[in-house]
Amino acid sequence: MLRERIEEVEDRIARAAARAGRRRQDITLVAITKVFPASIIREAYELGLRHFGENYVQEFEGKYPEVAGLPDARFHFVGHLQSNKAKRAAELFHVIQTVDTAKLARRLNETGKRLPVMIEVKLSEEGSKSGVDPPALAPLIEAVRACQNLELMGLMTMPPWSDDPETSRPYFARLRELAALHGLADLSMGMSHDLEVAVEEGATLVRVGTALFGPRRSA
Repeated sequence: MLRERIEEVEDRIARAAARAGRRRQDITLVAITKVFPASIIREAYELGLRHFGENYVQEFEGKYPEVAGLPDARFHFVGHLQSNKAKRAAELFHVIQTVDTAKLARRLNETGKRLPVMIEVKLSEEGSKSGVDPPALAPLIEAVRACQNLELMGLMTMPPWSDDPETSRPYFARLRELAALHGLADLSMGMSHDLEVAVEEGATLVRVGTALFGPRRSA
């Protein structure tokens, strides 16, 4: 079942890339495995996936011993990260996608680990969404670039949920514009329901959980 779901998601990405005149290899599929056991990560790895995303430091700590030895596997932190958990997150993850304050950037930098990061940008009015507001993006980019151990890859966002994937398009287009303005190459945007729109708007990383693993069980 998982093999078929991976193939279906890969086909969706490839078709969207073709429509946009893009190369499939320029888009990274990040499998979101929060609330799923380490065995799911291992199964997906055996089927060819290499990038995995988790939302909670403590949850991934429990899985880490079972997946730490997977060659070439890369683990992305994609949830809201509190600065007091920065050190542990830097130890567990290869990429932090959700830097949203200069304080968090400094905490990650202080760990001494060379760490690729992305800045999460809040483009919606939803109170539940995290991220830096666009007017404050430039100073945060400057702060991250001043951190010698951090490698700023690009920007990440999460638009408001909607059954209609087209409602995500203006948010994705805006993130692309902001990245271009600041000379940033990578865009993490798009999930199971709107990944095609994200790819069409320039996503270089798409974060897919439900379309791969089915509805999430309660944690």
